[in-house]
Amino acid sequence: MAKNKISLIKEFTKGLWDENPVLVMLLGLCPTLAVTNSAINGLSMGLAVLFTLTSSSIIISTFRKIIPDEVRIPTFIVVIATFVTITDLTMAAKFPEISKALGPFIPLIVVNCIILGRQEAFSSKNPVGRSIIDALGMSVGFTLTLTLLGAIRELLGAGTIFQIQIMPDSFANWMVMILPPGAFLTLGFMIAGYNWINDKLKTQ
Repeated sequence: MAKNKISLIKEFTKGLWDENPVLVMLLGLCPTLAVTNSAINGLSMGLAVLFTLTSSSIIISTFRKIIPDEVRIPTFIVVIATFVTITDLTMAAKFPEISKALGPFIPLIVVNCIILGRQEAFSSKNPVGRSIIDALGMSVGFTLTLTLLGAIRELLGAGTIFQIQIMPDSFANWMVMILPPGAFLTLGFMIAGYNWINDKLKTQ
């Protein structure tokens, strides 16, 4: 029991650090770079991925033994597209401003490498419980990374985080941070920081 519990914990935490989908595997970089000009956009995209990935993993893991190998990828896409449609319509109805800000990147979750990759590599080969843990770990890691990236860019580019003023009025906003080059620069520094911390942890 204890061994299984530790295993499940590691299954979850791998997505937060060791196999972080953005900082380590470099997956889903299109939405990562495109929508993270603010913390709320990063968080919203992350939550959309969390719902889609977890829901899809439950369905695909449940029916993994009866899905023919020849049509598994089309089947995965149909399942994912169903939950993406639910997410897209819900956001458009309940959060129209965020939906407009995220634009086409919500529908494009259908072909997001993180979601399709986890179905092929994990959910289609593991039981439901373990697939849920894996999906939650990966999507939480993705959400935290996007939110942090968005918060850094928003702070330096607009002086706010979640639209709350943080920087003093005398602070000169770095406009480049809310533009595409700012996304590349910030993500590059985050990956470098991750690798530096990882190296320090390994040498201890």
